[in-house]
Amino acid sequence: TVSSPSYSHSFQKNDQRGRPFGNPEFMFFFLFGPYPFSLLKFKNHYIILFMSETLIITQEEKDFLDASIRRVPDFPRPGILFYDITSILTKPDAFKFCIDKMVEYYKETKIDAVAGVESRGFVFAAPLAEKLGIPLILIRKKGKLPGNTYGCKYSLEYGTAEIEVHKADIKAGSKILVIDDLIATGGTLKAARNVLEQGGATVSEFFGIVGLPELNYKEVLEPTPVTTLIDFAGA
Repeated sequence: TVSSPSYSHSFQKNDQRGRPFGNPEFMFFFLFGPYPFSLLKFKNHYIILFMSETLIITQEEKDFLDASIRRVPDFPRPGILFYDITSILTKPDAFKFCIDKMVEYYKETKIDAVAGVESRGFVFAAPLAEKLGIPLILIRKKGKLPGNTYGCKYSLEYGTAEIEVHKADIKAGSKILVIDDLIATGGTLKAARNVLEQGGATVSEFFGIVGLPELNYKEVLEPTPVTTLIDFAGA
């Protein structure tokens, strides 16, 4: 049996994190072109499971979340449609939905800490870290942290920016999940990975509530997996 990428969503969490679905006799991971997949054997049956990078939500849930996200046209400049997740925070049911989905997805994943990217990333990273019982690390704009820091400059369309993290917060060898509210070009998250790696940590995955895949963030953030709750076409 060969599943399509959309059909394999019900297996995604188990496969991508090495948690077998059921009790296969063996399981291997392969890369076929751009598609990672796993080969499992159950008794006399072989199953190929392709992996996606979007969390499992029903169409009803997708419509609910979609309706909870405010669109602001021509911001921050003409021609840009801005997806404003602050509207999620004004709707307790929508905010709870996001956190519950994140907990469901990551509760059995081996991560040592959650890092939130300033500033809306903090809002989603903090409750997840608390529910998983692991540390929260803040990645902030330059000059906001009082202690010794690792820093990384990165390019913006009209200049450069810099982010920092406290050196004392990073444990060498730790696996860290990095969270932001929306993933667009991936530049900020790439810089976030850099500051964490300076401390000897590994970024195991990036997560965003909203993804804009047409801006090619996956290529920018390779080889680290990127997971989103909902994707939108265009920017």
